[in-house]
Amino acid sequence: MSLPENPKLMSIRTFLKRKAEFPPGFKLVFTNGCYDVLHPGHVDLLKRARALGDGLILGLNSDESVKMLGKGDDRPLNTQEERAYVLAALECVDYIVIFHESTPFELIKGVRPQVLVKGGDWEVDKIVGREIVEKAGGEVLSLPLLEGYSTTAFLEKVKNG
Repeated sequence: MSLPENPKLMSIRTFLKRKAEFPPGFKLVFTNGCYDVLHPGHVDLLKRARALGDGLILGLNSDESVKMLGKGDDRPLNTQEERAYVLAALECVDYIVIFHESTPFELIKGVRPQVLVKGGDWEVDKIVGREIVEKAGGEVLSLPLLEGYSTTAFLEKVKNG
């Protein structure tokens, strides 16, 4: 069974065409991740990221990219299309672009957001793309995580019953 069309999921080329139509002063926020098993911590971070600007673009790790990160042979549990479909249901996510590299560096270079956001487990100086955003006058933020939620912890809980 195939999933219904996902209008928020697009190629970088399609996104850049849309971005060219943004009004002057439009503040674009970027974040990225695997989002393999969506949990309250993810939703909280995405809502707070979206509140920082006029639109949120989410760089989603492709299935191959998740494997490159060494999250385990059984990951991702959900395909990139399934993950994108679930994320698109969130009102706070405006655009989703899947990237195939181990980091979103090239995607950030193309998107050129005004705000780059990661979760609090990332130190600002270690966030991929920081230099690009700061050089353009944008800001890079590490937002506090909603305590007690992580995909790894969730999967351990399921595994151990």
